[in-house]
Amino acid sequence: MDDEALAEIANELYAKPLEDFIAARAAAAKEAAGSDKELGAAVRGLPKPSVAAWAVNMLALHQPEVLAGLADLGGRMREAQASLDATALRELGRERRTVLAAAVDTARAVAQEQGRSISDAMATDVEETLRALTADAGAGAAVQSGRLLKTLSADGVNAVDLDGSVAVAAALPATPRTAPAPAKPAPDKPQRAGTTTERTSRAQPDRPRLQAVRQTPRPASPPALEKAKAAFAEAEAAHAETARLARDLQDQADETRTQITELLEETADLRARLKAAEDRLERSRRSLAATTAEAKQAVRAADKAERAARLAQERVLRLGSTDTPS
Repeated sequence: MDDEALAEIANELYAKPLEDFIAARAAAAKEAAGSDKELGAAVRGLPKPSVAAWAVNMLALHQPEVLAGLADLGGRMREAQASLDATALRELGRERRTVLAAAVDTARAVAQEQGRSISDAMATDVEETLRALTADAGAGAAVQSGRLLKTLSADGVNAVDLDGSVAVAAALPATPRTAPAPAKPAPDKPQRAGTTTERTSRAQPDRPRLQAVRQTPRPASPPALEKAKAAFAEAEAAHAETARLARDLQDQADETRTQITELLEETADLRARLKAAEDRLERSRRSLAATTAEAKQAVRAADKAERAARLAQERVLRLGSTDTPS
C-alpha cells in the first residue's frame, strides 16, 4: 500500500469539520476500496481526532504561519537551553507565553469559523500541544502535519511521546534534531556481538514511533547534570517572571484600593450635596405651594373688591340721577 496515497486521503479527511469526519471517512474508504482494498481498509481505520487535536489541525491548515513561528521559537529555546544561557531562556520564556496566548486565541477563532466552539478546557489542551511543539522537533512535525489525533504534552526534559499521536506517521517529513554527537564506546570494553542490534530489533515492534520523524538517528541525550542545569535555568527564569508579575499585580491592587478610597470619599460628598439639594428642593416646593395658595386668595380678594367697586359706582350713578332738578 502507498503511504503517500493514504496520507493524501487523510489530509482531506482531517481538514473537514469534525462532525463530518465519520461520514467523509466512510465515503473515502468505499471509493479507495474500489481500486485498492488494502488502501480502503487503511482509510476505514483512520481514527477520528479529539476536539482539541482537530482545532490544532485547523490551525495548521488555515494559519500555518502561526505554527511555523512557534517552531522557530522552539528551535531558539533549545539552542539557549543547550548552551545554558539563562538570560536568553528568560527572554524566550516570556516571548513563548505571549506567542502561545496569541496562538490559542487564533486557534479558537479558526475553530469558530469552522463551526465549532472551543471550551476553556480544550483551549488548555491546545496550548499544551503548542507548547510541546516548541519543546520537541518531532512534536513540531506531528503538529504541523495537520493530521494530529490527540493532544501532546512536554515535560521540558524528555522527548515528547508521539506514539499514536498522528495519522499516517510514515508519510511525515524527516525532522533532524540538533544535539551533541553520541559518545563513542570505550575501546577497552568491546561490545558483545549482536547485543545492541538484538535489543534494537526487539524494541522496535514493541514501541512503534513516527518513523519518518525519526528517520535520522536520535542523538544521545545530554548528561543528566546538563539537563538539570537547563531545567533549573528555565525554572529560575519562570520564577523571576512570576515574581515580577506578582509585584505588578500587587502594585495594581494597591492602586485600585487607593482609587476605591477616593471614590468612596467622592461618593460621600456627592451624597451630602444631593441631600442638601433635595432639602432645598423640598423647601422650594413648599414655598411654591404656599405662594400659589396666597396668589389664589389674592385673586379672589381682587375679584371681590372689583365687584364691590362696580356696585358702588352703580349706586353713585343712581343717586346722582335722583338729585338732578326737574
